[in-house]
Amino acid sequence: MEEVRTILIEAVLAVVPFTLVIVLLDLCLVRMPSELLVRFLAGAAMVLTGLFLFLLGVRVGLLPLGEAIGADLPNRGSLLVMMVVGFVIALAVTVAEPDVRVLAYQVDLVSGGRIPGSTLILSVALGVGVFVALALLRIVLGIPIAYLLASGYVLVVVLSFFAPAAYVPVAFDAGGVTTGPLTVPFILALGIGTASVLGGRSSLSDGFGLIGLASIGPVIGVMILGVIFG
Repeated sequence: MEEVRTILIEAVLAVVPFTLVIVLLDLCLVRMPSELLVRFLAGAAMVLTGLFLFLLGVRVGLLPLGEAIGADLPNRGSLLVMMVVGFVIALAVTVAEPDVRVLAYQVDLVSGGRIPGSTLILSVALGVGVFVALALLRIVLGIPIAYLLASGYVLVVVLSFFAPAAYVPVAFDAGGVTTGPLTVPFILALGIGTASVLGGRSSLSDGFGLIGLASIGPVIGVMILGVIFG
């Protein structure tokens, strides 16, 4: 019960201050129609309820499952299997990420269908999957994360000269939306679980960094999409 209470407080602190600011702005400056304000308050209540249930689900299910999978993968004795499983998991989680779907909808709408939402989601998910697999490889082989980060961003800079101008800002926004509420907990737990069972590995220094690497993948994926179809 103590954990449930803590999660409820976190959800309230995340939603209520923002709601109060909007209400104060309405009372003092904006003067929205009453119907719109009531709809906003109803939506805020739904967001509060959904956020509480989501955070509870993350603590109860996603984090323990991610750590369990990460801890079990090295015991399979196959680096290839570990990378393939990491790729598939990252791909599936990214496709389900709400932030990615919001970006895809907005891009599809603004571009008039020239950049289809489904194609954008697939390119983002593939980018995350590839870089999560590389991140797991880094943990096992002990490769310094700076090497992968530097190589990834050099590739990003090079691709930015070849990708159409419309794709470049979309690509960088795609890197940001992968740090959403569904992707981050699971991938972090996966890395921590993997590092925790490997001898000579630190869960702190080796288990983290997956999100930083994963966020490069969508940038590269969308830019490659632009080079091919732009």
